[in-house]
Amino acid sequence: MLKLRSNHEQKNEQTIDKHALIFGLISVFLCGIGFSIITPVVPFLVKPYISQPGDQAVVVTLLTSVYAFCVFFAAPVLGALSDKHGRRPLLLVCLLGSAIGYFIFGVGGALWVLFAGRMIEGITGGSSGTIFAYFADIIPPQQRTKYFGWVSAVVGAGTVIGPTLGGLLAKFGYAVPMFFGAAITVLNVIYGFFFMPESLKKNHRLKEITWVRLNPFTQLANLFSMKILRRLLVSAFLLWIPNGSLQAVFSQFTMDTFHWKPALIGLMFSIMGIQDILSQGFIMPKLLKKLKDKQIAMLGMVSEIIGYSFIAGSALFSFYPLLIAGMFVFGFGDSIFGPSFNGMLSNSVDSSEQGRIQGGSQSIQALARMIGPILGGQMYVLLGHAAPAFMGMILIAVAIPILYKRTRVSM
Repeated sequence: MLKLRSNHEQKNEQTIDKHALIFGLISVFLCGIGFSIITPVVPFLVKPYISQPGDQAVVVTLLTSVYAFCVFFAAPVLGALSDKHGRRPLLLVCLLGSAIGYFIFGVGGALWVLFAGRMIEGITGGSSGTIFAYFADIIPPQQRTKYFGWVSAVVGAGTVIGPTLGGLLAKFGYAVPMFFGAAITVLNVIYGFFFMPESLKKNHRLKEITWVRLNPFTQLANLFSMKILRRLLVSAFLLWIPNGSLQAVFSQFTMDTFHWKPALIGLMFSIMGIQDILSQGFIMPKLLKKLKDKQIAMLGMVSEIIGYSFIAGSALFSFYPLLIAGMFVFGFGDSIFGPSFNGMLSNSVDSSEQGRIQGGSQSIQALARMIGPILGGQMYVLLGHAAPAFMGMILIAVAIPILYKRTRVSM
């Protein structure tokens, strides 16, 4: 019996198309790089088009918000189109669109051109859900856990490499990271055009696309109608708002306060990415043996408050070691909050609701990353460089009792 099962698993392993797997892994790697490669150079690309120094932070954060805004609205549309017409055409078109967005952003010439490039990237960046659907199509159920682990590792590697690569390429010109991103994305499109098979069979495709499938607000309304999830999602939303603000304003903050260059900014982001991988690989397994999900989440939130306090102190005293320490403490908190939050979210509903709540959670996160950069950018200009960090301390301090009450009641 054991031998028969082994042969069956081996058969499933062999049914995975090599070209499809390679194309999918390259695509998620580029998704990881795509968002992060731009981070160290955005303020430097924006600077020539700004007459008032205070306006630069606002524009930088708005570029981040525009990207998240487009992802929020595009993701359900692209997902529905891929269910109806297949994964292959949608992924190829979206990758080509991302390359065009990078190229336009690199060419620049005016602020509206930068926003146009970022909007194109955001619309096509909403295809990440289609990429994961592609993997689910090509991988047998018995092998999915293993291969989705590969996907997470590849995305993490792209996120780590992106900022450092962007910072190093910026030495040859601030637009070079954008052109590099466009070039490697086009190469992936060419590879996919010749070797990528369609993964969704015609008899499994969606017959009709309804308005409900295209409306991201429907997902949010459905989630918040579930009483057991409300406090959990509200607490996470309050945490994600300042997180989005920090990510958007960090490059501008280090440039204004400490006069850092793109290479150093990119290195800092990459170190944070490596820390995230190490935390999830080594620290989380140890914490899970001793603490429950809610306790780990609380620890993560308290760590983020401490991290924000160090970041605020670095701005007030113009002392960059406080910033470095704060980013490491914040990074630790962020790295352990995510898995514990997903664990609580997943355990709140039965298996038939998993897809809906995970998709809805991603929509809420995108919404927070729209609001956070706008708030953070305005506070940065009007109230000072430390203001976004103080916002993080306040919002997470409010989120902790909300989460605590929810988990205490549900015990």
